[in-house]
Amino acid sequence: MLPDYSWLAWTLIVASTYLTGVSKGGFAGGFGTLSVPLMALAIGPMEAAGLLLPLLLAMDAFTVKAWWGHQAGAEVRRLVPGMAIGVVIGTLLIGSLDENGVRLLLGLVSLAFAAYMLARPAAARPISARWAWPAGLGCGFTSFLAHAGAPPLNLYLIPRRLSKEAFIATMAVSFALVNLMKVGPYLWLGEINLTSAWASLLLVPVAWGGVHSGIWLQRRVSEVLFYRLVIVAMAAVGVQLVVKALG
Repeated sequence: MLPDYSWLAWTLIVASTYLTGVSKGGFAGGFGTLSVPLMALAIGPMEAAGLLLPLLLAMDAFTVKAWWGHQAGAEVRRLVPGMAIGVVIGTLLIGSLDENGVRLLLGLVSLAFAAYMLARPAAARPISARWAWPAGLGCGFTSFLAHAGAPPLNLYLIPRRLSKEAFIATMAVSFALVNLMKVGPYLWLGEINLTSAWASLLLVPVAWGGVHSGIWLQRRVSEVLFYRLVIVAMAAVGVQLVVKALG
């Protein structure tokens, strides 16, 4: 049985799914962070997260297949322990956290990073690999709460100065792993159920179309413009999260 959502809710859910697919395909990856807040305009944020997770797994399969072999394996290995810890923390604290407080913090971090990169683009020097654990932890935690793990990973990976292909592939593999880590806790917490699973299955073609649109778009965008789009996307995500948190 499908959820009894209004036409507005279904419109936002379909739009969010397609937007996430475009992001997963590698075009302006930060836009995917908008999906849960956009869906949460019509349904509960945790309900939105549970509905989206199976779709994210389907998109991950499409994206990892498309980009496999380009990822920076060493970076992925550095990020995984922190991501696992972040997911565990999110699982243990989900009942006591204020979601708007998390949205506000994540939004401010996103805006600060975007402003820094725009004001001093030359200052984005490579950073030490030791920051992979904190970035992974932030990714795992925020991804568990609202599938919003892109800003912490961007904060770490962009200054690492990977090629465009390596950046997209490393993000794709990292998110596939963190999303797999969330399946057990989401089932345990009841955020994935038969009703949400049917809705997710119905939306798989939308997700598939979004991923392929993202792949098509990013291959026609220069590397310099691509990183500018990521920065602009992070600023847009930050504004959206702050507005949602304070609204």
